[in-house]
Amino acid sequence: MDFTLDETQSELRTLAGGLLGREAATERIEAHEAGGAPYDAGLWRSLAQAGLLGACLPEEAGGAGLGPVEAAVLLREAGAHVAPAPLLASLVAGLAVARHGSPEQRAALAPLAEGRAVLTAALRGPGRDLGAAPVVTARPGRDGWLLTGRAGTVPYAAQASAILIPAATADGVGLFLVAPGTATLRPVRVSTGEPAATLALHDSPGEPVGGPDGRAAADLRLLALAGIVAVASGVLAGALALTTEHIRNRRQFGRALAEFQAVTVQIADVYIAARTLDVAMWSGVWRLAEGMDAEADADLSVAALTVTDAALAALHTCQHLHGGIGLDVAYPLHRHFAWGKHHAHLLGGVEARLDAIGALL
Repeated sequence: MDFTLDETQSELRTLAGGLLGREAATERIEAHEAGGAPYDAGLWRSLAQAGLLGACLPEEAGGAGLGPVEAAVLLREAGAHVAPAPLLASLVAGLAVARHGSPEQRAALAPLAEGRAVLTAALRGPGRDLGAAPVVTARPGRDGWLLTGRAGTVPYAAQASAILIPAATADGVGLFLVAPGTATLRPVRVSTGEPAATLALHDSPGEPVGGPDGRAAADLRLLALAGIVAVASGVLAGALALTTEHIRNRRQFGRALAEFQAVTVQIADVYIAARTLDVAMWSGVWRLAEGMDAEADADLSVAALTVTDAALAALHTCQHLHGGIGLDVAYPLHRHFAWGKHHAHLLGGVEARLDAIGALL
């Protein structure tokens, strides 16, 4: 297979990388963190004005109608720059609605494309792995569907205009859009500093997305898996770039660190982990875009295992090669480490990913 990006995807990567390089530069991120806002609204507007928020949304919402590969391109750049914006949550939820929603629901994605809204999704129940059977239930009421139960940590729940929630019905598993104001939200701190909350629903009204056959909910899981590993791939790439620059310029005993064999071997291990993750991630998102869900699930599961194992070990190596500065929160590497740990946690850890691969086999 040739995973070389085509012209459109390459231009998208160049545009996203250039914009994030300016709008999510270290000093901008530091100013955002000092301000205490849930996300960088200026960055969010810039992403919308550049057409990046709408790139993977349907044309009826003002988007370009692109798919999972292009979403992975954007999310990888967001991870590389540890951009303080709800891009992962919004793109995953937006793509799910674009692929399974009604024409009205697809058109209603326009505020997201314009940067006036945020979407998110409840991907896990409390203490459950990604893709486990939902603990939220849905039943038909007088005026529509009513959802009851608890959802695990949901990013940007309080800031979102709607939350996608998988729920068990009498006929299977459905996917529903729920307004945050109809649920009880309990704020949760996560290692990236992003806002999140757990949800408690009691007869909260929900708008179905797709049918009750479980296809929409299953697709949401795959899209989330693809998005998480794409962000993690970018996070590791960004950490590798920082570390490579550091060992090239840092000198000890009259020599650059990069000239020491032990350092060279360790940075090579980081590169190998990054390339391993990239190959599995691009293979998975390409298969997902082609409708090869079973094959995509297998590849993305391998990528997810790499995120929780080799990639996390590689981030430890990056910190080690920086010495004491790697632990200093005044130096940008700590954000990459925090993001790497957080996304590994989202995937459930090594044992959970091995169990997922075993189930597929």
